[in-house]
Amino acid sequence: MTKPIVVLCGGVGAARLLRGLVQVVPAERLIAIVNVADDMVLHGLSISPDLDTITYTLAGEVSQERGWGLEGESWQAMKMLARYGGDDWFSLGDRDLGTHLYRTQRLHEGATLADATAEITAAWKLPLTMIPVSNDRIATIMSTEDHGDLSFQEYFVRHQHGVPVTAVRFDGAKDAVAAPGVLEALRDAERIIIAPSNPVVSIDPVLAVQGVREILVERRADVVAVSPIVGGKALKGPADRLLQELGRKSSVVAVAEWYADVTGTLLVDSQDEEHAQAVRDLGVDCHVLPTVMTTLENAISLAKACLP
Repeated sequence: MTKPIVVLCGGVGAARLLRGLVQVVPAERLIAIVNVADDMVLHGLSISPDLDTITYTLAGEVSQERGWGLEGESWQAMKMLARYGGDDWFSLGDRDLGTHLYRTQRLHEGATLADATAEITAAWKLPLTMIPVSNDRIATIMSTEDHGDLSFQEYFVRHQHGVPVTAVRFDGAKDAVAAPGVLEALRDAERIIIAPSNPVVSIDPVLAVQGVREILVERRADVVAVSPIVGGKALKGPADRLLQELGRKSSVVAVAEWYADVTGTLLVDSQDEEHAQAVRDLGVDCHVLPTVMTTLENAISLAKACLP
């Protein structure tokens, strides 16, 4: 039986890599295990930003301008909410609301998040299996000096990830059980890929779920990570600033240090070739190649480099 290719995912960076992987890996072999610590309940709706960003991207429907949400959105529901004085800091487009309504309905009916995710991805006819890392509630909490503890979405959206962070924790992760199929996929995988997602708030909460990090440590030689830091900066989001605020440098070497116990190989962009030896000195093999996925062709090339 052919072994799977498993990808540990956050949002946008993972979605772009998966765009390439679905072109070169048969659908029955490709499994995406997705962060759920960004999830939230707002207006009574269960919202899963990373799951939805990947879904919309692979369906070819993601907003090209924003990188999240759906193309061709309207915002009538948000305008009505604002009229009533409701919380409108987290924008939900009218089409996007349909996804959250369906997910919430299914959870209220007793389905798990994994069940609802499988139904949503099937409806979009996505060419892979996508599994939330856990059906249990996990919450990324950002500790700040000026605003106290913030949920991830309060930090990322409400404050535009512009407030300094002193610590990050994942409430519920210690007791969270991996969703059915997650640990089995990691044990059986021919290759485990850590997508170029934020190491601190996208990948670490996946690794924090019971059993996940332990398997990667055991299978370290089969794990390949793609650095989300290019030329000392994050291509999108606050990964560079978070690394610095938590006492690290914003560099591919810091990424290698972060992942040293769980990955045997780090792929870094050509801009960071000068740091390749420093990565290798940490006991992590380093491959230098173009990693910025500005086109589908770039994503396919990077996807191929991730494979055995």
